[in-house]
Amino acid sequence: MSVDGWHTLLVLGGIRSGKSEIAESLVADAPTVRYVATAPAGDPEDTEWAARLATHRARRPGSWTTEETAADPGRLVEVIAAAGPNETLLVDDLGGWVTVLLDPAHQPADDTATIAELAAAVRSSTARLVLVSPEVGLSLVPTTPLGRAFTDALGAANRAVADACDAVALVVAGQTTWLKPAAPAPAHAVPPAATSPEAEPSRDAAPQVATSWATAPRPAPDQAAPTGAAANRTAPAQAVPADLGAGDVTLPEVLTPAAAPVPAPATPEAPGTGDWAAPTMALPMIATGLVIQPGMELPMPDDYTGPQAVDRLATLDLPGAGLGVLEQVVGFAAATQGTSMPRPWDSVRVLLIQGDHEGGVSAGAPAGESARRARQARAGRGALARLAAENRADLQIVEAPTSAPIEDGPALPGDEVEAALRYGWRLAEQAADAGVQLLVLAACGAGAEAAAAAVLAATAGAEPPTVLGRVITEQGEIDDAAWMVRCAAVRDALHRTRRSTREAKDILAELGGGDIALATGVLLGATARKVPVLLDGPVGTAAAMVSRDLAGQARHWCLLPDHGGRPGVRLAADVLGLTPLVDLRLDLGEGATALAALPLLRSALTLAATLPVHPSLGGDDSDAGGTSDSGTGDDSDAGRTDDEPDFAEPEPAGPGPTTIGSDEPVSPGRRAD
Repeated sequence: MSVDGWHTLLVLGGIRSGKSEIAESLVADAPTVRYVATAPAGDPEDTEWAARLATHRARRPGSWTTEETAADPGRLVEVIAAAGPNETLLVDDLGGWVTVLLDPAHQPADDTATIAELAAAVRSSTARLVLVSPEVGLSLVPTTPLGRAFTDALGAANRAVADACDAVALVVAGQTTWLKPAAPAPAHAVPPAATSPEAEPSRDAAPQVATSWATAPRPAPDQAAPTGAAANRTAPAQAVPADLGAGDVTLPEVLTPAAAPVPAPATPEAPGTGDWAAPTMALPMIATGLVIQPGMELPMPDDYTGPQAVDRLATLDLPGAGLGVLEQVVGFAAATQGTSMPRPWDSVRVLLIQGDHEGGVSAGAPAGESARRARQARAGRGALARLAAENRADLQIVEAPTSAPIEDGPALPGDEVEAALRYGWRLAEQAADAGVQLLVLAACGAGAEAAAAAVLAATAGAEPPTVLGRVITEQGEIDDAAWMVRCAAVRDALHRTRRSTREAKDILAELGGGDIALATGVLLGATARKVPVLLDGPVGTAAAMVSRDLAGQARHWCLLPDHGGRPGVRLAADVLGLTPLVDLRLDLGEGATALAALPLLRSALTLAATLPVHPSLGGDDSDAGGTSDSGTGDDSDAGRTDDEPDFAEPEPAGPGPTTIGSDEPVSPGRRAD
């Protein structure tokens, strides 16, 4: 076992920083863990200390064993040295160990030699080893000799153990920063070919990224990547290995069109054609020790800026009653951006997850239809690609593995679920590192809606017929026979898994499959990086339902533009507390409905950010009065007092002919028939 390639890890942190919880999560996937407790029992009358120890004990799973080393500080070195390669040790913590080491009952003792022995044992250990230690070196120097001796000894122990460990993490306020190994910064470079005429993109095609999850071969590490337009014609799709926890995995490169401010010179090529520009950045994989498990503490949107932004709307110089339901968009953007004056989303990326489901859930779906949709999007055609182009959004296409029939067995093995979650998380990280401000989650796949209905039935207790939409054929006809087959497949799958624990990963493995697991990872990764997500369709909402048990904060970063008339999406929205912004019942395919509504959402944010405060509330009214609109430059208002009206009442016309047509004068008093 390893934590992203490491087998010895030191977790540092302050008091109540969450360091113990982080350390426990890093070994949660081990079948058995030996918990090495170093803290002394303390004063029997110290009930607060006893309660702390009891809390730690209650948090440990029943499969873990506990070993106490408080009686002898040398025992910790012996335990680490004797542990074998198939064992997992969690030492919590070195602060307690140093306390025992400095206890007068163990003096005289050579503290320096004992710390050196501990570091040597850690360096030579073959077991999976995680050590927890308090970081007290950031506080003031203690005023007592014993306090100074403790901080000096603990500082020396932390330095020695950190040097011996493969990795070191610092936890501050529940947030983890990885100190060792140092993560390389991503390289940002725009190749010269990106501005050449032959790299000009299609004007009506969306920027796109095509990624393969598990099919294409990986390029050799020392092979130089091609640049310019040739990279898009010759480079093979990158694959994601099964072990996505490895630290040397490189995420796919992002392709963007060349944004030329000046039109390119005319070429023999037909207008609107051409290759995509070369990749603008290559994002190296950063080993993060990522462990996705229930109960993760991820960031929440700002509780204060959202209501402040909505309250501010009432002060703006709007001629009508306001933005109506779109006030939710302003509040959502303000909370996720952390400002009471949110800005419209400029950088948007669409993640299109393409993955089919076998068995009865795909009844009535034309063979190869989802692959055709993905090819269409890659070529810049179809509703999704054209709407992405209209919204100046990147389009990233990710292929998920085919899911097995859920009525017969699990849709996906457990290890592939873990891989899909991590891969989705890192796709969101890649988007955040590229400056993406909004993700649109889309999906296409045979049987995806029925699989999402199965997930919804398992998580919300719904009956399959009530959350499964009608099956529409290519000719626009309703196929009730295929709908019944899908319902039966979902019903059989729920019956097969009736004794399942119904935990998040179990649901993804048994019912959800690769596309929903990957979408769940995207939502979690986006939440961790504070990137809001537009949901659209059954797969995205099913992933949001599953993500509740992994990190309840994820749903607060999601926005649902329209339910599309789908019963499963409606129910999931009710459970998640997401109110659809419009009720257009658009059904353009997952992702396309969100993109169709995006200009409206941007318009609301633009008004909220740019309109001034109403003059009656102290706003600037500099446009009142003003100069003449005639354009002659004369000051027609010169000499006019403020009591005079801005517009003079027109004088009545005197007697004379009045023209009602091009050449027919009308005398005064004559009625025009």
